[in-house]
Amino acid sequence: MQTLFSILGIYLFIAVGFVAKWVFKEKIDDRTITLLSVYFLQIFLTFWGLLKRPIDTELLFAPALYLGICLVALLLMIPLARMLFADTKERSIATVAALIGNTGNLGIPLGIALFGEMSVPYLTLINLVNVFVVYTIGVFYYSRGEFSVRDSLINILKLPVLWVAMVAIALNLIGYTPSPAIDKTLMMGAYASMTIQLILFGIYLYGIKLREINLRLSAWVNGAKFVLIPVITWVVLGMVEMDATVKGILFLELIVPLAVANVNLASLYNCSPRTVTVEVFTTSTLFLGIAFFLPTLLRMF
Repeated sequence: MQTLFSILGIYLFIAVGFVAKWVFKEKIDDRTITLLSVYFLQIFLTFWGLLKRPIDTELLFAPALYLGICLVALLLMIPLARMLFADTKERSIATVAALIGNTGNLGIPLGIALFGEMSVPYLTLINLVNVFVVYTIGVFYYSRGEFSVRDSLINILKLPVLWVAMVAIALNLIGYTPSPAIDKTLMMGAYASMTIQLILFGIYLYGIKLREINLRLSAWVNGAKFVLIPVITWVVLGMVEMDATVKGILFLELIVPLAVANVNLASLYNCSPRTVTVEVFTTSTLFLGIAFFLPTLLRMF
C-alpha cells in the first residue's frame, strides 16, 4: 500500500498540469516551461542531488552495472528500431525512450519505501548515471529527429546540466559540503524542478487525442521497457556476485516507467513530444499494475 501511495502522490502533480492546460488553454506556453525546466531548474536539482552525500568508490559498482545494462539494451535496440521504423523521429523514440527511466522523481522515493534508507546512496548514484544517459544518449537521439549527427553532438554540449554535473562531482570529490542555507536553496530549486517536470507532463497529456496514438510504437516502447530490459537485467544480475538487496535496487531502477525528461527533450528538439508523452503515460499506467507485484519480484534475487 505504501508503494501505491508513493506513486499516486507523484500522479497528483501530473493531474495539476492537465487541469491547468484544460482551464487556461493557449495561455500556458509549453515551450517556455520546457526551457525554464531544462536550462535553469534542473541545474538546482543536479547540484542538490550530487552534493547530498559523499560519493564512496565502494558504491560505484551498482551504478556502473546500471550503465552497462543500458548500453547493452541500446546496442540491441539500435538495429531493431532501424528495421521496424522508417520514420526518423519514430526510430529515435523507439531507440532511446525506454532507456530513460524515472529514477529520480519516482525511483528514489519508491526505493526508499521498499528498501529503507540504506538504499539512498545507491539510488542517488544510479540517478546520477541516468542524468548522464539523458543528456548524452538521450539528447543525441532526440536531436537526430531533425538534426545531423554533428549537430546532435553539439546539442549535447550546449545543455548546461552536463557541465553542472561535472562541477558538482568535482566539488563532492574534494569534500565540499554546502552550508545549511545553500543546501536549502538548492533543495527549493530541486523540488521545483521535479514538480515542474510532472506538471509539464500533465500539460502535454491534455493535448493527446486517441487517434494520434501510434499503437505500433507504443507496443514496442512498452515491450522494451517491461520485457526486453528486465530480461537483460535478470541475465546480467545472475552473472555477478552482489548483495541481493542491491540487485533488487538495480532491478527496480531499470523497470521504473519512462521519465518526463523524455518529454522535455522531445519538446526541446521537436521530436514528436505528444507521441513521447503517450509513451510516458502508457508505461506509467502499466507500472501502476506492476507495482502490486514489486515486493514479490524483488524477493526473487
